[in-house]
Amino acid sequence: MSTTMPALAFAGIGLMGLPMCRRLLAAGYPLTLWNRNADKCLPLLQDGCQRVQTPAELCRDAELVLLCLADTAAVREVVFGEGGIVEGARPGQLLIDFSSLEPAATREMASELLARTGMHWMDAPVSGGTPGAEHGTLAIMAGGRHADIERARPVLQHLGQRLTHMGDVGAGQVTKVCNQMIVACNALVIAEVVALAERSGVDASLLAPALAGGFADSKPLQILAPQMAASQFEPVKWHVRTLLKDLDGAVKLAQQQGSAAPMTGLAAQLMRLHGVQGNLARDPSTLVDMLREQRQ
Repeated sequence: MSTTMPALAFAGIGLMGLPMCRRLLAAGYPLTLWNRNADKCLPLLQDGCQRVQTPAELCRDAELVLLCLADTAAVREVVFGEGGIVEGARPGQLLIDFSSLEPAATREMASELLARTGMHWMDAPVSGGTPGAEHGTLAIMAGGRHADIERARPVLQHLGQRLTHMGDVGAGQVTKVCNQMIVACNALVIAEVVALAERSGVDASLLAPALAGGFADSKPLQILAPQMAASQFEPVKWHVRTLLKDLDGAVKLAQQQGSAAPMTGLAAQLMRLHGVQGNLARDPSTLVDMLREQRQ
């Protein structure tokens, strides 16, 4: 007996969205696209995707509407702005948001979308960066109804190696905040380590292999330390501005919950200092330059 694959729609063809869409296409899913900059859809149109003019049109044929956007404001505009998803959504459809947003805003938007259209919301932020998106090895942390998580699981298995149901809507975003706190603080201390090794006359390119398998080892160490040691900042795999946005969100959530987050607060200020020096659109591996001795 043949089974028909559900039609999908995707908004947000960026560093993460593009490889995620390619994996969904390779798995055989019918895919409709929308992006604010329509030209970013061109590589996928050549592979058989369809493109629409407004987010609302994404809902015309799709069972699942997937978002991978920059921040809370971008998601709010795509969902509730003029020509937004709210104008085309209907009961039985599911919105899956891979973006990293404020948990409270996610819950508010999910409630409004459900009340106005009957469309359910699943927050499913991801971790693993562009390599994880390209190879389908993302970690996906999900918030929403159990039925919605299971409905999405066959699709998301093509994007991630692990999908964990963390709780109700918004729980996925809380988990992503925790993830980004660890990642950003780790990136900053790795930059400190590389700069210190260099100043001490130690070959910093040997740090990652030397520490592999020990308690100090981590994926960020194995990825960032070699890049920092070699000053290999291109191609950009993620952005300083993204980590800064997530750190600010973590500080805000900690304040709302009355939870102390001193390390995260300091990391946010250091990330902001680096960003305002012209590095917001650069890769976080550039953090090492902030800590290196200035060469004349």
